[in-house]
Amino acid sequence: MESIVKPMFGDNITTIGSNIAGLLFIIETLRRYLPGQLKITIQELLIKAIQRLPFFKKCSDKTLAFFSPYAQIRFREIEEYKHNYAYSAIKTYLGAQVNSQVKNFKGSQARGRTSLDFKRDDDKVEDEHEGMKVWWEVLKSTDGVKMCKLTFHRSNWEVVTGSYLRYVVEEAKSIEEKKKKVKIFMNNPNSNWKMHTLNLWSSIDFEHPATFDTMAMDTKKKDEIMSDLVAFRDGEEYYKKIGKAWKRGYLLHGPPGTGKSTMIAAMANLMSYSIYDLELTSIENNWELKKLLLATTSKSIIVIEDIDCSLDLTGEREVKEDHHSNAEIKKEKKKNAVTLSGLLNFIDGIWSACGQERILVFTTNHLGKLDQALIRRGRMDKHIEMSYCGFEAFKVLAKNYLDVEESAIFDEVKRLLEVEEIKMTPADVGENLLPKCDGEEAETCLKRLVEALKEEKEEAKRRVEEDVKQKKEEEEEKEKKTEMKAKKEEKKKKIDEMVKKRSH
Repeated sequence: MESIVKPMFGDNITTIGSNIAGLLFIIETLRRYLPGQLKITIQELLIKAIQRLPFFKKCSDKTLAFFSPYAQIRFREIEEYKHNYAYSAIKTYLGAQVNSQVKNFKGSQARGRTSLDFKRDDDKVEDEHEGMKVWWEVLKSTDGVKMCKLTFHRSNWEVVTGSYLRYVVEEAKSIEEKKKKVKIFMNNPNSNWKMHTLNLWSSIDFEHPATFDTMAMDTKKKDEIMSDLVAFRDGEEYYKKIGKAWKRGYLLHGPPGTGKSTMIAAMANLMSYSIYDLELTSIENNWELKKLLLATTSKSIIVIEDIDCSLDLTGEREVKEDHHSNAEIKKEKKKNAVTLSGLLNFIDGIWSACGQERILVFTTNHLGKLDQALIRRGRMDKHIEMSYCGFEAFKVLAKNYLDVEESAIFDEVKRLLEVEEIKMTPADVGENLLPKCDGEEAETCLKRLVEALKEEKEEAKRRVEEDVKQKKEEEEEKEKKTEMKAKKEEKKKKIDEMVKKRSH
């Protein structure tokens, strides 16, 4: 039996060796005579054929890597839970390689532009640099991971990993600067994003026209905010010097309609930063919050609007004070487990430094509802009160809405706003200045605003009177209750005395 087995094993080895030798001969022939991308594709098919041989299932990768003259580098879109900037740069660079030889394009047109933008839309791209050829391939794995695969001859390793990839990144930066668009991102509330670090955010182009020039705000206050933003943008070396993460927090607070959202848009347009609009109510726990933070890019504004309505940020402290409601609070927390401590770590914890040049903006209509730990200096570095419309803000609105800089009615508006101290939000002032029909004159709109301000004055007076009346009624009700309580106590005292006398 032994004499039969040995020849069979020897015949198998001879056959396998002969097959491999034939395949390697074919590979070498293809390498010499076929075009680069085609021979790489055929070579990969042959390699897969060898990998199917039972004998080589475990060691084929190392064996074939030894014989293959090519090396590969893969650039994944998400690497170690963070966005891979190299992937974005490569995609930008490859998309810009447009010439008459390209067969597939993507065409787009931005709003308000007459010209069309074209991008290359090939999965495979051949490139040349300093006399060498490389081949790019855009891939998507079965689990949804996007990547760019670079294939090149091993002899060009130093050039590829040195000057070539550096050239690709620099070219991409130049292209992005020329076509830079501010985007607005929202965190995806679907169930799939929790399984992968992909598609955490979806985006569209941000086209809000607001600027600091068109904002209805006191000029000195605007200049102060703009100077602060520019100093932050140019302060990389300063932040390194003081050992602080390159980020800054802004808290916008004030009544509804005072321009908090418009302020965020003006910030984005001034800085050319994209906006990440973070919806806390769609996040289940602190881990997901951290994951979203890591997926944001530098040069961005992370916004949480109406933060006092997004979470119960004082819930943890209430647990300690009210033992009877602990079970209900814990049950409620299971629905949304983002905690105050998790949010604080998001703002200025260790993980918040994983990425630079970020601005965090919180907005609220009720400053008093927020925990002081959340809004202290160092977390929210600058508190900006978005107040009611003043005369300087009115003049900006008059210029924006009516293209009017001077009018006799301005004096009356100034008296009502500054002397009478009538409180009206910039949103309401703008609504009154807005022409209601074609051809409506500016004077008519200004007079309508004056009437609205006078009505607001009467309404404010009525509200004060109602408040005084209500307060008086509450005091009278309180006095009645006190009087009734005193009578009851007196009656009880008399009854107790009578009972005491009878007992004696």
